Amino acid sequence: MLLKLGGMRAALGVLAVRRACCHSRSAHTSPQTLVYKPIKKVMVANRGEIAIRVFRACTELGIRTVAVYSEQDTGQMHRQKADEAYLIGRGLPPVAAYLHIPDIIKVAKENDVDAIHPGYGFLSERSDFAQACADAGVRFIGPAPEVVRKMGDKVEARAIAIRAGVPVVPGTDAPISSLQEAQEFSNNYGFPIIFKAAYGGGGRGMRVVREYEELEENYQRAYSEALAAFGNGALFVEKFIEKPRHIEVQILGDKYGNVIHLYERDCSIQRRHQKVVEVAPATQLDPHLRDRLTADSVNLAKLVGYENAGTVEFLVDKHGKHYFIEVNSRLQVEHTVTEEITDVDLVHAQLRICEGRSLPELGLKQDKIRINGYAIQCRVTTEDPARGFQPDTGRLEVFRSGEGMGIRLDSASAFQGAIISPHYDSLLVKVISSGKDLPAAAAKMSRALAEFRVRGVKTNIPFLQNVLSNDQFLYGTVDTQFIDENPDLFNLKPVQNRAQKLLHYLGHVMVNGPTTPIPVKAKPSSIDPVVPAVPLGATFDVAMRFLYECPWKRLQELRSLIPNVPFQMLLRGANAVGYTNYPDNAVYKFCEVAKENGMDIFRVFDSLNYLPNMLLGMEAVGAAGGVVEAAISYTGDISDPMRQKYSLDYYLKLADELVKAGTHILSIKDMAGLLKPEASRVLISSLRDRFPDMPIHVHTHDTAGAGVAAMLACAEAGADIVDVAVDPMAGMTSQPSMGAIVACTKGTKYNTGISLEKVFDYSEYWEVARGLYAPFDCTATMKSGNADVYENEIPGGQYTNLHFQAHSMGLGHKFKEVKKAYVEANKLLGDLIKVTPSSKIVGDLAQFMVQNSLTRAEVEERADELSFPLSVVEFLQGHVGIPHGGFPEPFRSKVLKSLPRVEGRPGASLPAMDFEALEKQLRETHRDDITTEDVMSAAMYPKVFQEFKEFTTTFGPVDCLNTRLFLDGPSVAEEFEVELERGKTLHIKALALGDLNKAGQREVFFELNGQLRSVLVRDTVAMKEMHFHPKALKDVRGQVGAPMPGKVVEVKVKEGQKVEKGQPLCVLSAMKMETVVNSPLSGTVAKVYVKADSSLEGDDLILEITE
Repeated sequence: MLLKLGGMRAALGVLAVRRACCHSRSAHTSPQTLVYKPIKKVMVANRGEIAIRVFRACTELGIRTVAVYSEQDTGQMHRQKADEAYLIGRGLPPVAAYLHIPDIIKVAKENDVDAIHPGYGFLSERSDFAQACADAGVRFIGPAPEVVRKMGDKVEARAIAIRAGVPVVPGTDAPISSLQEAQEFSNNYGFPIIFKAAYGGGGRGMRVVREYEELEENYQRAYSEALAAFGNGALFVEKFIEKPRHIEVQILGDKYGNVIHLYERDCSIQRRHQKVVEVAPATQLDPHLRDRLTADSVNLAKLVGYENAGTVEFLVDKHGKHYFIEVNSRLQVEHTVTEEITDVDLVHAQLRICEGRSLPELGLKQDKIRINGYAIQCRVTTEDPARGFQPDTGRLEVFRSGEGMGIRLDSASAFQGAIISPHYDSLLVKVISSGKDLPAAAAKMSRALAEFRVRGVKTNIPFLQNVLSNDQFLYGTVDTQFIDENPDLFNLKPVQNRAQKLLHYLGHVMVNGPTTPIPVKAKPSSIDPVVPAVPLGATFDVAMRFLYECPWKRLQELRSLIPNVPFQMLLRGANAVGYTNYPDNAVYKFCEVAKENGMDIFRVFDSLNYLPNMLLGMEAVGAAGGVVEAAISYTGDISDPMRQKYSLDYYLKLADELVKAGTHILSIKDMAGLLKPEASRVLISSLRDRFPDMPIHVHTHDTAGAGVAAMLACAEAGADIVDVAVDPMAGMTSQPSMGAIVACTKGTKYNTGISLEKVFDYSEYWEVARGLYAPFDCTATMKSGNADVYENEIPGGQYTNLHFQAHSMGLGHKFKEVKKAYVEANKLLGDLIKVTPSSKIVGDLAQFMVQNSLTRAEVEERADELSFPLSVVEFLQGHVGIPHGGFPEPFRSKVLKSLPRVEGRPGASLPAMDFEALEKQLRETHRDDITTEDVMSAAMYPKVFQEFKEFTTTFGPVDCLNTRLFLDGPSVAEEFEVELERGKTLHIKALALGDLNKAGQREVFFELNGQLRSVLVRDTVAMKEMHFHPKALKDVRGQVGAPMPGKVVEVKVKEGQKVEKGQPLCVLSAMKMETVVNSPLSGTVAKVYVKADSSLEGDDLILEITE
């Protein structure tokens, strides 16, 4: 009985409280709303992480949940987390679906929903939605419709704040309806001013205007954004407070007039007026100011009879004065940090208040609310900070989050395979950390962010990490200009992403075949040799162009591994390592950088033996401190008295000039293998007699099969060095056999001192290794050497290339004609020394003659009307240099007609290269660490370097792959290991190739370190049969690409229209944010590729401008 009486007294006490509350709230609330009524089923009229946050709270309280979703959100996680899920807005645009009140109410009524939680954004601050819920007999989890209306109308909310005695910023009394009203306001109050959406927040429809010329454009953009985001484009205007802190106070009110605050949050770290990092409580906030902020918030809420959760937002200027901004009559994105420091579950409180519970019943009294430590929230978004936070879209190929003590994650569709669309907000996951103070919370957040692995889309994680390590953030105070005033925040640490990029590369090869052009259809050997620890060299441009490796890195690794052996490189005189002319300072700079990276000996040559070009290269090497080896390119036959253009006297005189110029070593460079044994004896003995102390080096090719004999003759005549190739790589168009030379000199005074056993061991490795390069092996088309090289004089390397080209063009049966045409082309051009690039010029003319069935006589006769290959025309203009004996006339004049001619050394007239400007351009283009070596690579081969950087950006470094995997990719079910670096090894298994999808892609499945991974690869063959929007080429100035995925809102120019640099071209909308695409240059619009409502992916071509 006592228990019953006690219970009765308690019940009477609660009723008494309720009667008192009823009396105090009679002005705001009708009596029937004061009855406690449990909620059994809740719908969340929202999507993403906030929907899941509410569902979790409901589940904890035993409440059944209902999700709604648009047609574009069928794969989103929030619909799977609910007990029930229903489609809304069929046929509507993505955002419009969640704004369609009739559909939402219909679903609620048909499925016995008791209450609707609006989340944030969308309809959360729409009073008509709150009223529609009430009219349908469904409770709205939030303030009463009239309060939502008052607070949602920024102008009316401002008037209420003034009545409550809360300071406000000067602004319009009502929403403006025209540009003229904005102009009048700016005339009265001056700039800067700010436009704000009258019926929504979150940075949408918010634009700062600093000068009159920007007013109209920003008014239009703000109106358009507000209309798209909130269904109403109404705006109001305020004076813009410079560099304020953005402080907001969390409030909770019940149906009985009770209002409490849960202290403040600092949301000053923003970009585009959207919060990026939030902190609770605000650091270094004056206690008196905190009291004023919280008291003003509670007073304002009580004045309007506020119930449920809400936020009162303020600006605090540098003098500590605070100004009311607005009331957000909903749950905020950043409510999490308040929950962490107060231990109050705000969503639980929202639900219980909606049921009719009072704050005291819930244990929520002001004197019980305490701050415990600090909390930070970081919004991890799919935005690229390096590109102005442009939203990125695509498929999450990898998602691994950071966890551990002091970390909370609120996410939605952050999982491997999720599709990030351009239709909604770019938020991926909210990460919340807590600690005893701000540095402790920041340390936990930094650690958690470092654990994240997000692949497939860009994120802002590197930017957030920079914020968290910033001293001003950790130990001072920040304002809303923090991001703008700290450009070092954008010094982003590149994300390596090596494993996923490698899978992309392997998948690409599995779908599309080798990335390196394969001359013949032959598979690499399946047998891998035991690879030596030392990497091997490659031609400068081939390393980048076909192997996708940095030649400088190769040199650095070689130098590190072999510190005690001199390294040698080929330098094409004034052409450095390229095929064109460079300014003199570029040649000097290249030699300087090469020497600094470990190069010792520079074999300097010129394809025409043009002395001025060679002297420049020699001077550049000398200036860099390198060893100069001047190389004379050999052609003709000095032992044949009938061929005297390139006589012994010619070579001796040229050698005199080179020795006089200061060469340290003299070289004979016989690229076609034309040195016969007798010619070798005559030439080398003559050079030895003339220069008894000069080291002599001979290089030849073994195309005819006489290379070993010729090199032995050179040794007997006084040569100090001859070049050879390891036995499995020797012969034919390569160098003479190393084993043969070692064996033939054994026991003689020319003994090399090299053990044949070691040669055999070395050969064994290369015999197996050669099988890996079967697709490139000359024996695929050539079966033996050929002595006809003495007639056609085709250099060894070019002989192989021409053979491959003839077969690939279906002219394999005409290779004999190609060789004959080569002889005729050489005569047409005046009998040239044939070394790259002069050999290519002769080869181009030869193929031109065969393709067009032209004889030498016909070419000479019709020279003034034929369209010759560009290389031939440029040679005759003088771009390569002046050949021995001069240019062929009248052939030259007939070909060139009125074209300009270069007199003297081609590079002498070129302006100096601006390396600082080139480095700046490369940094702007590639946005990563650009080294001096990178600058030199771009200077030598601009296009090749650009393609190399694009490849490594897409696929990462592939030098960790073995040759077979690099060329041919893995077979399905193959398992293998890839060592990224010491202590980091990937275990990979290729699982399957998927079918072709509508986008022309195939999904390739792998197992990586025991986890399933997949990549989408465009099938290039299939795509040729499908239509896709063209992409803007980055190296074409006039092609303007979409800076981000999105929809075209407006096209501002027409074809044929003249535009100025910086002029708006079109407006894109993505993630509900609009971006104006401006012209990168002045010119005329040649073609427009888009129209209003076009959906674009990143870098899709918008239009072309001609200068």
